[in-house]
Amino acid sequence: MDFLIEAMSWFHKGGPVMYLLILSSLVVVTILVERFVYYRKMNLDVAGFSEYIVSGFQNKEYEAIYQSCSVSAKPAHKIVIAALDAQKMGRNITTAMESSAQLAVAHLRKGLSILSTVVTLSPLFGLLGTVVGMIQSFSIFSLESGQPMAITGGVGEALIATATGLSVAVLALLGHSYFSYRLDGFITDLEQIAGEVEKNLPNVTDEKGVNHEAA
Repeated sequence: MDFLIEAMSWFHKGGPVMYLLILSSLVVVTILVERFVYYRKMNLDVAGFSEYIVSGFQNKEYEAIYQSCSVSAKPAHKIVIAALDAQKMGRNITTAMESSAQLAVAHLRKGLSILSTVVTLSPLFGLLGTVVGMIQSFSIFSLESGQPMAITGGVGEALIATATGLSVAVLALLGHSYFSYRLDGFITDLEQIAGEVEKNLPNVTDEKGVNHEAA
Protein backbone atom coordinates (compact mmCIF):
# COMPACT_ATOMS: atom_id res chain seq x y z
CA MET A 1 0.00 0.00 0.00
CA ASP A 2 2.83 2.38 0.90
CA PHE A 3 4.52 1.60 -2.42
CA LEU A 4 1.34 2.45 -4.30
CA ILE A 5 0.97 5.75 -2.46
CA GLU A 6 4.61 6.63 -3.14
CA ALA A 7 4.24 5.69 -6.82
CA MET A 8 1.19 7.94 -7.14
CA SER A 9 3.12 10.74 -5.45
CA TRP A 10 5.97 10.38 -7.95
CA PHE A 11 3.46 10.25 -10.79
CA HIS A 12 1.95 13.60 -9.82
CA LYS A 13 5.37 15.15 -9.26
CA GLY A 14 6.40 14.14 -12.78
CA GLY A 15 3.80 16.46 -14.27
CA PRO A 16 1.19 16.10 -17.04
CA VAL A 17 3.65 14.39 -19.39
CA MET A 18 3.47 11.34 -17.12
CA TYR A 19 0.05 10.56 -18.59
CA LEU A 20 1.66 10.22 -22.02
CA LEU A 21 4.37 8.00 -20.59
CA ILE A 22 1.87 5.78 -18.80
CA LEU A 23 -0.11 5.46 -22.03
CA SER A 24 3.10 4.59 -23.89
CA SER A 25 3.99 1.94 -21.33
CA LEU A 26 0.53 0.37 -21.60
CA VAL A 27 0.87 0.24 -25.39
CA VAL A 28 4.29 -1.40 -25.06
CA VAL A 29 3.11 -4.02 -22.57
CA THR A 30 0.05 -4.82 -24.70
CA ILE A 31 2.19 -5.33 -27.81
CA LEU A 32 4.75 -7.43 -25.94
CA VAL A 33 2.11 -9.77 -24.51
CA GLU A 34 0.21 -10.06 -27.81
CA ARG A 35 3.38 -10.71 -29.84
CA PHE A 36 4.68 -13.25 -27.32
CA VAL A 37 1.44 -15.25 -27.49
CA TYR A 38 1.28 -14.96 -31.30
CA TYR A 39 4.90 -16.01 -31.81
CA ARG A 40 4.41 -19.03 -29.56
CA LYS A 41 1.45 -20.10 -31.69
CA MET A 42 3.55 -19.73 -34.83
CA ASN A 43 6.40 -21.91 -33.53
CA LEU A 44 7.17 -24.93 -35.69
CA ASP A 45 9.41 -27.98 -35.62
CA VAL A 46 11.07 -27.07 -38.92
CA ALA A 47 13.17 -30.21 -39.19
CA GLY A 48 10.18 -32.47 -38.60
CA PHE A 49 7.94 -30.53 -40.97
CA SER A 50 10.60 -30.48 -43.70
CA GLU A 51 10.97 -34.24 -43.43
CA TYR A 52 7.19 -34.66 -43.59
CA ILE A 53 6.68 -32.59 -46.75
CA VAL A 54 9.72 -34.04 -48.54
CA SER A 55 8.47 -37.56 -47.89
CA GLY A 56 4.94 -36.58 -48.92
CA PHE A 57 6.02 -34.92 -52.15
CA GLN A 58 8.23 -37.84 -53.09
CA ASN A 59 5.28 -40.20 -52.57
CA LYS A 60 2.93 -37.76 -54.37
CA GLU A 61 0.74 -37.45 -51.26
CA TYR A 62 -0.21 -33.93 -52.25
CA GLU A 63 -3.76 -34.06 -50.97
CA ALA A 64 -2.72 -35.36 -47.54
CA ILE A 65 -0.18 -32.56 -47.19
CA TYR A 66 -2.71 -30.00 -48.38
CA GLN A 67 -5.31 -31.12 -45.86
CA SER A 68 -2.88 -31.21 -42.93
CA CYS A 69 -1.53 -27.73 -43.74
CA SER A 70 -4.91 -26.15 -44.44
CA VAL A 71 -6.00 -26.44 -40.80
CA SER A 72 -2.99 -24.44 -39.59
CA ALA A 73 -2.31 -20.70 -39.55
CA LYS A 74 1.46 -21.13 -39.30
CA PRO A 75 3.47 -19.31 -42.00
CA ALA A 76 5.34 -22.43 -43.13
CA HIS A 77 2.06 -24.27 -43.66
CA LYS A 78 0.64 -21.35 -45.59
CA ILE A 79 3.50 -21.22 -48.08
CA VAL A 80 3.10 -24.95 -48.73
CA ILE A 81 -0.62 -24.37 -49.38
CA ALA A 82 0.28 -21.51 -51.73
CA ALA A 83 2.72 -23.76 -53.61
CA LEU A 84 0.19 -26.57 -53.99
CA ASP A 85 -2.51 -24.15 -55.13
CA ALA A 86 -0.11 -22.65 -57.67
CA GLN A 87 0.81 -26.09 -58.96
CA LYS A 88 -2.84 -27.01 -59.31
CA MET A 89 -3.52 -23.89 -61.37
CA GLY A 90 -0.36 -24.21 -63.44
CA ARG A 91 1.24 -21.10 -61.97
CA ASN A 92 4.80 -20.47 -60.82
CA ILE A 93 5.36 -22.09 -57.43
CA THR A 94 8.21 -19.80 -56.39
CA THR A 95 6.22 -16.64 -57.02
CA ALA A 96 3.26 -18.00 -55.07
CA MET A 97 5.45 -18.88 -52.09
CA GLU A 98 7.13 -15.48 -52.14
CA SER A 99 3.76 -13.72 -52.01
CA SER A 100 2.60 -15.94 -49.15
CA ALA A 101 5.87 -15.44 -47.26
CA GLN A 102 5.68 -11.66 -47.64
CA LEU A 103 2.19 -11.65 -46.16
CA ALA A 104 3.27 -13.93 -43.31
CA VAL A 105 6.28 -11.73 -42.50
CA ALA A 106 4.04 -8.66 -42.50
CA HIS A 107 1.84 -10.32 -39.86
CA LEU A 108 4.90 -11.35 -37.84
CA ARG A 109 6.30 -7.81 -38.01
CA LYS A 110 3.04 -6.26 -36.81
CA GLY A 111 3.57 -3.98 -33.80
CA LEU A 112 7.36 -3.79 -34.08
CA SER A 113 7.25 -0.38 -35.75
CA ILE A 114 5.17 0.91 -32.83
CA LEU A 115 7.78 -0.34 -30.37
CA SER A 116 10.46 1.42 -32.40
CA THR A 117 8.45 4.65 -32.30
CA VAL A 118 8.01 4.40 -28.52
CA VAL A 119 11.78 3.88 -28.13
CA THR A 120 12.29 7.24 -29.84
CA LEU A 121 9.40 9.22 -28.36
CA SER A 122 9.43 8.15 -24.69
CA PRO A 123 12.77 9.79 -23.80
CA LEU A 124 11.63 12.93 -25.64
CA PHE A 125 8.39 12.99 -23.64
CA GLY A 126 10.43 12.58 -20.47
CA LEU A 127 12.82 15.34 -21.47
CA LEU A 128 9.90 17.62 -22.27
CA GLY A 129 8.46 16.99 -18.82
CA THR A 130 11.81 17.71 -17.22
CA VAL A 131 12.29 20.97 -19.14
CA VAL A 132 8.81 22.15 -18.20
CA GLY A 133 9.45 21.19 -14.58
CA MET A 134 12.75 23.07 -14.50
CA ILE A 135 11.15 26.18 -15.99
CA GLN A 136 8.58 26.06 -13.22
CA SER A 137 11.34 25.54 -10.64
CA PHE A 138 13.27 28.58 -11.83
CA SER A 139 10.07 30.61 -11.75
CA ILE A 140 9.51 29.59 -8.14
CA PHE A 141 13.14 30.36 -7.30
CA SER A 142 12.80 33.88 -8.68
CA LEU A 143 9.76 34.41 -6.50
CA GLU A 144 11.33 32.86 -3.41
CA SER A 145 14.78 34.42 -3.57
CA GLY A 146 17.20 33.14 -0.96
CA GLN A 147 15.58 29.67 -0.76
CA PRO A 148 17.80 27.37 -2.88
CA MET A 149 15.82 24.29 -1.79
CA ALA A 150 12.94 25.62 -3.87
CA ILE A 151 14.89 25.04 -7.08
CA THR A 152 16.82 21.88 -6.12
CA GLY A 153 13.65 20.14 -5.00
CA GLY A 154 11.87 21.21 -8.16
CA VAL A 155 14.66 19.95 -10.42
CA GLY A 156 14.67 16.62 -8.60
CA GLU A 157 10.95 16.23 -9.20
CA ALA A 158 11.32 17.30 -12.82
CA LEU A 159 13.85 14.52 -13.45
CA ILE A 160 11.16 11.95 -12.59
CA ALA A 161 9.71 12.42 -16.07
CA THR A 162 13.08 11.76 -17.73
CA ALA A 163 13.68 8.64 -15.66
CA THR A 164 10.20 7.34 -16.51
CA GLY A 165 10.65 8.08 -20.21
CA LEU A 166 13.97 6.24 -20.28
CA SER A 167 12.45 3.26 -18.45
CA VAL A 168 9.63 2.97 -20.98
CA ALA A 169 12.13 3.29 -23.85
CA VAL A 170 14.34 0.54 -22.42
CA LEU A 171 11.36 -1.80 -22.09
CA ALA A 172 10.28 -1.09 -25.67
CA LEU A 173 13.84 -1.50 -26.98
CA LEU A 174 14.30 -4.86 -25.27
CA GLY A 175 10.98 -6.07 -26.65
CA HIS A 176 11.78 -4.81 -30.15
CA SER A 177 15.20 -6.49 -30.12
CA TYR A 178 13.80 -9.80 -28.89
CA PHE A 179 10.98 -9.98 -31.42
CA SER A 180 13.25 -8.82 -34.25
CA TYR A 181 15.51 -11.74 -33.37
CA ARG A 182 12.53 -14.10 -33.40
CA LEU A 183 11.36 -12.64 -36.71
CA ASP A 184 14.75 -13.36 -38.29
CA GLY A 185 14.38 -16.95 -37.10
CA PHE A 186 10.94 -17.27 -38.68
CA ILE A 187 12.24 -15.87 -41.98
CA THR A 188 15.10 -18.39 -41.98
CA ASP A 189 12.61 -21.20 -41.34
CA LEU A 190 10.39 -20.04 -44.20
CA GLU A 191 13.36 -19.93 -46.56
CA GLN A 192 14.29 -23.48 -45.57
CA ILE A 193 10.76 -24.78 -46.12
CA ALA A 194 10.45 -22.93 -49.44
CA GLY A 195 13.73 -24.45 -50.58
CA GLU A 196 12.50 -27.96 -49.80
CA VAL A 197 9.23 -27.32 -51.65
CA GLU A 198 11.05 -26.01 -54.74
CA LYS A 199 13.33 -29.05 -54.82
CA ASN A 200 10.62 -31.66 -54.36
CA LEU A 201 7.39 -30.30 -55.84
CA PRO A 202 7.03 -30.39 -59.64
CA ASN A 203 6.24 -26.99 -61.11
CA VAL A 204 3.71 -28.44 -63.54
CA THR A 205 0.61 -30.30 -62.36
CA ASP A 206 0.89 -33.89 -63.23
CA GLU A 207 -2.04 -35.81 -64.65
CA LYS A 208 -2.47 -37.92 -61.58
CA GLY A 209 -3.61 -34.70 -60.26
CA VAL A 210 -2.97 -32.55 -57.45
CA ASN A 211 -6.55 -31.48 -57.81
CA HIS A 212 -7.50 -30.90 -54.23
CA GLU A 213 -11.10 -30.22 -54.97
CA ALA A 214 -11.61 -33.46 -56.82
CA ALA A 215 -9.89 -35.60 -54.20
